[in-house]
Amino acid sequence: MTATSRATMLAPFKVRSFRFQWPADLCTSWAFEMETLILGWYVLVETQSVLMLTVYAAMQHLGTLLSPMFGVAGDRIGQRKLLSAMRGLYALLAGSIMVLAFAGMLNPYAVLGIATLMGLVRPSDIGMRTALVGETIPRDGLMGAMSVQRTTQDSAKITGALTGAGLVATLGMGPAYAVVVSFYIIACLLTLQTGATRPVVAAPAAGVQQQSPLRDLKEGLVYVWTTPYLRGTIFLAFLVNLTAFPLFNGLQPYVAKEIYGANQTTLGYMIACAASGALAGSIVMTRFSASLPPTRVMVFAAVAWFVVLALYSRVTTPQLGMPVLFLAGVCQAAGMISMATVLLRNSDQRFRGRIMGVRMLAIYGNMPGILLAGFLIPKFGYSTVALAYCVFGILMTAAIVYHWRAGLWHDETQAKTG
Repeated sequence: MTATSRATMLAPFKVRSFRFQWPADLCTSWAFEMETLILGWYVLVETQSVLMLTVYAAMQHLGTLLSPMFGVAGDRIGQRKLLSAMRGLYALLAGSIMVLAFAGMLNPYAVLGIATLMGLVRPSDIGMRTALVGETIPRDGLMGAMSVQRTTQDSAKITGALTGAGLVATLGMGPAYAVVVSFYIIACLLTLQTGATRPVVAAPAAGVQQQSPLRDLKEGLVYVWTTPYLRGTIFLAFLVNLTAFPLFNGLQPYVAKEIYGANQTTLGYMIACAASGALAGSIVMTRFSASLPPTRVMVFAAVAWFVVLALYSRVTTPQLGMPVLFLAGVCQAAGMISMATVLLRNSDQRFRGRIMGVRMLAIYGNMPGILLAGFLIPKFGYSTVALAYCVFGILMTAAIVYHWRAGLWHDETQAKTG
């Protein structure tokens, strides 16, 4: 690595808040991945029911609809206070599971109940940590900061889950969860040290009544809807969640079992390859972020992601599929990093939390995307359906870019066209 690339990667750490936020986000992401694996395996083993496992998985996304309101709260009280409270709650809920495990009182219903509470808050964490980056990092450094910040999620997918499995096998449920709790506590303490170094919006003057949270939410939604490049980017986010993410994530167990004729071990390698590609993409983006226009990177990365996934749909062996998944991970990371940068770079700082809250709503595109695929694949086959998803994705990406071309193609004019 050259001195220039090292300097580019380390540039966000010149901001004091980011020096605390990055390890805080890393601890949180690792704990998320460990907890998902530990509890998912526990529910499956204790209930011997795939249905119960899917119920547990669904609980993880329960609060996505609440993300805009978390954005309102973040804009009102500051992202640092909100994230610190959220991560304190994670520690409290994980601590409850730890205590029940040590007491021998843990059962699947307690796990599902606590997972439901966690699911109301956890989906908003990524959006709020992104908003905190936007609150503390200067505009020109956002792409690089988002690239470095993204490594916390990608590294967690590779190592956090493996660590969780190893801890349970070696130490047992209670001690393993003690490690999860410690990660959440460290994350909370580090998050308390973050904070805005840029000017923030002044609070209402004495005697002036602050408007209601619902009014704040409406203002945020109107701001996103009436700002062309924001609306186009949100539509693109929904599109990739509808078409690309089901192929990249949700259908991998089907591909491993039905297309490759492989077992869970191969599936683990496939997931690791995709996550490794995403991590590599994040690292590459840190190197070249200063010279890349975010909007065009977002568009090209989305198209490239669809092209690679179309190629993946034609592969019939894991030996060929894993390298293609690695490339898909690179494209995914480039697209998600540039998308977050576009949403924050030129937007009004008063609305950053609400913008990221609305962005999180796009995740719901996964649900109809995966359900439709489950209906179509038995009739037409995986390869045909996956290819159709990719072609549709490319065509709709072109339509979105054409419709909002002033904001999504001419990056430096975003502030004016918005």
